[in-house]
Amino acid sequence: MDWAHFAQQMAAMARDLLAQESVDATLERITHSAVELVEGCHAAGILVLHGKQVQTLAPTHELVVESDKLQEQMGEGPCFDAARTKQGERVRRIPDFTEEEPRWPSYAPEARRLGIGSMMGFLQYTEEEDLGALNIYSREAGAFTDASELAGWLLASHAAVAFSSARTHAQMEHAVATRHMIGEAMGIVMGSHDLSEEQAFDVLRRYSQENNIKLREVARLICEHGSLSE
Repeated sequence: MDWAHFAQQMAAMARDLLAQESVDATLERITHSAVELVEGCHAAGILVLHGKQVQTLAPTHELVVESDKLQEQMGEGPCFDAARTKQGERVRRIPDFTEEEPRWPSYAPEARRLGIGSMMGFLQYTEEEDLGALNIYSREAGAFTDASELAGWLLASHAAVAFSSARTHAQMEHAVATRHMIGEAMGIVMGSHDLSEEQAFDVLRRYSQENNIKLREVARLICEHGSLSE
């Protein structure tokens, strides 16, 4: 492993991640970086758990999606476990799928049939939140060395910060857009019914509560139709 070259590539990736314009683009850059930077990696993806349901983000190959589906069905697997780990081990690794794997006895044989030879799962996290697992696959048994694991861990740790930042930025943009739409809807209600700003907001709030509709959805209806009567 040429660590000087790896460091240069990581620095370039960091700049590239900050330049992405959306969360999806950030995630895709992370997984493609895994294929580029981690020796032996043929495919990568990010697994996110919603309870026991798995969501696959930015897979570089269909193999990643199939593996995640298997882990969801069986409720076990290195990536599945990495994504739900809050304390302790942050890396899960199966070095050779041709050997028996007692930690994941149901998943490992089925994964081998998919053509997976070895894999690693890294929890992506910051101090404030867990963000799923970065999962790295090879079709070859014994493809990942200790150096590969260290490189994957460094990539996952670095990528977690970019992922968190991109998601926070997207949430802020959504909040600003929602606030703007609510303000526009209030203006329509104020003009239509000769109401004050406070009274117009109260109209939106009551309609939201009485109809169990989010306030931003009420605002969208008003902006689209000019009233709540349609």
